[in-house]
Amino acid sequence: MWHALDADAALKQLKSARGGLSSSEARRRLRKVGLNQLPEPPRPSAFAHLADQFRNPLIPILFLAAGLSAVLGQSLEAATIVVILVFCVGLGFFQESRAEKALQALRELAAPHATVLRDGRPHVVSARQLVPGDVVLLQAGDRVPADARLLETHNLRADESPLTGESEPVNKVSDALANRALPVGDRRNLVHAGTAITYGRARGVVTATGTETEVGRLSVLLGSVERGATPLQANLDRLGRVLAVLAAGVAVLVVAAGLHRGADWLDMLLFGVALGVAVVPEALPAVVTIALAAGVTRMAARHALVRKLPAVETLGSVDVICADKTGTLTRDEMTLRRVVLAGHELDVSGEGYAPDGDFTERGHAVVLTDTLQAFLEASALASDARLLPTPDGWEAQGDPTESALVVAAVKGGIDLDALHAAYPRVGEIPFSSERKRMTTLHQAGEGRLACTKGAPEVILPAATAVLTDGGERALSPGERDSLLDEARAMAEQGLRVIAVARHRDTGLEAAEQELCLLGLAGIQDPPRAEVADAIATCHKAGIRTVMITGDHPGTARAVASELGLLDSDTAVVTGADLDAMSADELAARVQQIGVYARVAPEHKLRIVAAWQKAGCTVAMTGDGVNDAPALRKANVGIAMGRTGTEVSREAADMTLTDDNFASIEAAIEEGRKIFDNIQKFLLLLLSTNLGEIGLIAGATLVGAPLPLTAAQILLVNLATDGLPAIALAVDPVEEDVMERAPRNPQTGVFTRPVTLLLVLAGIWTGAVTLALYLGARALGYSQAHAMTLTFSCLFLIEFIQAFCFRSQHVPVIRRPFANGWLNLAVGSQVLLLLLLLYTPFLQRAFGTVALGPADWLLVGMTAGSILPVIELVKASLRRQRRAAG
Repeated sequence: MWHALDADAALKQLKSARGGLSSSEARRRLRKVGLNQLPEPPRPSAFAHLADQFRNPLIPILFLAAGLSAVLGQSLEAATIVVILVFCVGLGFFQESRAEKALQALRELAAPHATVLRDGRPHVVSARQLVPGDVVLLQAGDRVPADARLLETHNLRADESPLTGESEPVNKVSDALANRALPVGDRRNLVHAGTAITYGRARGVVTATGTETEVGRLSVLLGSVERGATPLQANLDRLGRVLAVLAAGVAVLVVAAGLHRGADWLDMLLFGVALGVAVVPEALPAVVTIALAAGVTRMAARHALVRKLPAVETLGSVDVICADKTGTLTRDEMTLRRVVLAGHELDVSGEGYAPDGDFTERGHAVVLTDTLQAFLEASALASDARLLPTPDGWEAQGDPTESALVVAAVKGGIDLDALHAAYPRVGEIPFSSERKRMTTLHQAGEGRLACTKGAPEVILPAATAVLTDGGERALSPGERDSLLDEARAMAEQGLRVIAVARHRDTGLEAAEQELCLLGLAGIQDPPRAEVADAIATCHKAGIRTVMITGDHPGTARAVASELGLLDSDTAVVTGADLDAMSADELAARVQQIGVYARVAPEHKLRIVAAWQKAGCTVAMTGDGVNDAPALRKANVGIAMGRTGTEVSREAADMTLTDDNFASIEAAIEEGRKIFDNIQKFLLLLLSTNLGEIGLIAGATLVGAPLPLTAAQILLVNLATDGLPAIALAVDPVEEDVMERAPRNPQTGVFTRPVTLLLVLAGIWTGAVTLALYLGARALGYSQAHAMTLTFSCLFLIEFIQAFCFRSQHVPVIRRPFANGWLNLAVGSQVLLLLLLLYTPFLQRAFGTVALGPADWLLVGMTAGSILPVIELVKASLRRQRRAAG
């Protein structure tokens, strides 16, 4: 029982050390014990995917009917139908297999990570790479990656509700527990895979991975991408069922009419079933999945990892983005720019995390004075960040603000290793957004030294002394007020202001009282260069961007002004202001508020609810444990990949792998593009199917022979559901996609323009092909000739529609061949049509005849008539769009 062993005994039994395993030993153990993951549910085999293609009962019926035809002597037609069906089944098999592979790739991208000590240094690795004996570092917000025995803890609390059902976080310790028979929930020196760290930090040694963990024994799956049908897919499934009923009705009508006229029953059975197969777009679910998954893959390449497919649909409807300032709108590379000491104001040069720079006062270099040294040392001691060299320069691990202070200490000549050795940490009071400060307690020779840093409005009221060039002296109320004014002035210049203080010879209980102020740090987190343009693009797209930050209102206002988020009608409110507002008051004012400053994580939930009450679709960013409720509440929750916690990433719909606001704009653009493309291939599939129904039903109603053979109608279906539809699913983004207003999520995929184009194009297709067929028969053309004209016309109409439907409002003449895949798809189908008409063997198989120049002129004019119809409808839609503003 690991909880009954002391820490050193546990390490010894695991053949490990406090500094962790070596990389080579970790690899050896990984080969022996396997990946730290739970068994995945069995994936469908290739045979299962193939069997799925026969779920439509019409497919096996058609195979049976083809077999009967062969037995009764119609072997050529039967063989033709079987070949077409094999292609249809093969296409569906390919599409579903590709969709499954795409979803598996998403699951790989969404795998959780862990911080582990290897070769004595911290590394961020995939949690699946952990092995027993690894030493992991845990902090607030982390998802525990494996079962572990805690070696040391600092105010650690863990949420074990996924494992034990206990609703309150559990306080954790590192001491051995005497009772070997304790239940899981009482083993306070262990943490378990799947639980979450809600407070503090710790170091632990992994005792079990994969199926050997407590969670593994319960078969709880972690880190998986949702695989359920999206709302769009569910709607299209319902549409498919409606079309199936419609197809069955038309097929029964056609078969009954044919039998009434004395047609051969087997021919009518073949045709009726073929019509049912053709009208029902079996490829829809697979093509939609491919479009969504391919889009998600493109988003991942643009630093936006989508965990839940419904988010792709919702992205196109977002009209408000509530964005964290730090790290999302800004670079998250905090840099110390100014230091205010008693009687001195210093500027600091250098960029980012490289420890290169100088301290100057009025342009003159400053040596390391006692006051500056005390300030820099206390700043570094009260920080958990680490500065590490990398092949590309320098990397700071930890909080960005603390990173800036640590980098500044190195710039000032402080040896961090020597400093921590001289003042080892013996206790701490962690930072929280409620307290807005952090205190660490250190052994200082025979005494103790407490170092505190935090918001000036919290630290200064607790300060009774100030360090000057002559030593410590009392801090007067006037000086305190002057320093608060200085902090506000610095904040208004866009600097984050941190007060640093110390308290000698004290314990934790009094460490934050009667402080000696050492100085103020002015830290800048510069806006990302690309964010201003991204915000402007979102504004053009009808998307409002709102800044949320825990920073000083002056800092928030300065950054917001630089990014173009504030105007004369936009207010800046603080967390205290929010606390004073009722839910109704906030809902009434929310559209006039552009910046929220000094807010706590729980305020985000109220902000999301207020925007949603105003009827908006909200995207919310977050990175902490306490952000999880707001991320779940938002229509699209967006977590941070670099600085975010595992808890926030699991609660979110999407993760930004670079923490950059511009990636949100790119994801929204991709989301709109995906939805546009789904509408495009739906227009093509359904308008063609509607035209086929109109043609067959019309011919039946007037008592004419069937205008197409079973093989011909199946081939038209294969051509439409195949390459052109897939090509439209990957159509390039339209130029104005980020100039439109957000899509109303209530309208679904069948908007008024889509419905209008679909119905009119379908009716026109049915009408002109029926007119061509009946006209040819009236002019004395043979039945095979008339059917060939009709068949060829349907093919050409499909090609024209494929190009026209690349946009619902842009004229087809503008960049008609921009989709290279569509050009190849149509070109291949044209070649197929020519082979069908001019190859003797295929003529016999499909009942076609060769067409002459006059025939092609007639077919071209008839098929081409669809072009002005669609373009006139699009022109009308453009006028309505301009009139609507």
